[in-house]
Amino acid sequence: MTLQILVVEDHGDTRRVLTGLLGHFGHTISAADTVQSALAFLKAKRFDAIVSDLGLPDGSGCEVIREAKRRQGLTGVALTARGEEDDVARGRAAGFDYHLTKPVDFAELRTVLEQIASAHGGAIA
Repeated sequence: MTLQILVVEDHGDTRRVLTGLLGHFGHTISAADTVQSALAFLKAKRFDAIVSDLGLPDGSGCEVIREAKRRQGLTGVALTARGEEDDVARGRAAGFDYHLTKPVDFAELRTVLEQIASAHGGAIA
């Protein structure tokens, strides 16, 4: 199953690698680099999942996932350099379903996407 994924990441190289890899996995990707650009995507398009950095130049990925969950029934994957328990708890409280630490383990990310696709009634090829 092809997922519609919004990637929210302010670091250009990381964003390019993520979008390229997720596209290679067969998904349709939109990419934002700020809270504001992510919110604009959420108003214009439906997504199955968001993969979002927590630290963004104009706010937090927590703002993005709260608005995304309010607007759409989707799954949130938080990406952060910090994986302490309080960071994970804050992300979950905001609405993230998964919490991955950077550098991203792409096998783990693929497993998460397979779980999301399965929950949406399909499987990733």
